[in-house]
Amino acid sequence: MSDGSGGTQRWFEQGGAAYAAYRPQYPDALVSYLCSIAPGTGMALDVGCGTGQLTRLLATRFTQVIGVDPSQEQIAHAVDCENVGYQCSPAEKLGVDDKTVDLITAAQAAHWFDLSKFYDEARRVKKEQGVIALISYGVAQLDSDCNERFQRFYAEEIGRYWPPERQLVDSGYKTIDFPFEELSYPKLEIRLEWNLPELLGYISTWSAVQNARKQGQDGLLQKFADDMHRLWGDADATRPIVWPIHMRVGR
Repeated sequence: MSDGSGGTQRWFEQGGAAYAAYRPQYPDALVSYLCSIAPGTGMALDVGCGTGQLTRLLATRFTQVIGVDPSQEQIAHAVDCENVGYQCSPAEKLGVDDKTVDLITAAQAAHWFDLSKFYDEARRVKKEQGVIALISYGVAQLDSDCNERFQRFYAEEIGRYWPPERQLVDSGYKTIDFPFEELSYPKLEIRLEWNLPELLGYISTWSAVQNARKQGQDGLLQKFADDMHRLWGDADATRPIVWPIHMRVGR
């Protein structure tokens, strides 16, 4: 990603491997909370699992975990674990037996689902008092000297290239239908220390970035990266990055 002179070149030309490498990892506290409200820790089902960021964490607490995603490329880059099985299938048609699941999660994915059909499937596969959790994380917050440029890129420059469903994520899923007995949850956040290439690798996974590229906006993307490099200084130096976690959780 470095051009040897301190700049960043073609940082946005990354594929499915970038998704596995640069998507933020959820904190252990999230899984601890989900375990505390589930009726048991026999089976968890992670729907829209992508490359398995949350799936692998669930596997540290549940006897069996199934990760489901409609993208074969995402599944291909998922990391195998002994007690995790992956399935390439949509959220609306889960290949799981009736009344077998203690916990159903959908992390940064529910905005892509046909929710009515997904909820029907969730009711079919969950155990009595089984829990469903729709999880999302908000816009990243950076150090003050970089944050203004990042937020302007997100809201004003790349914002028009997000699909409409992105608004559901930005709202923390507050506006979606959620026909379950809703539960409260503690304040949680993702907190990481990243260098500039890691941050740009994460941004390269955004659907808005891919849409902007398709519309010939490589210059816009490169200018943002160059501006961030000037603000960041040493590209290999790490800085704290924080994402607030939002959920709709119910039985």
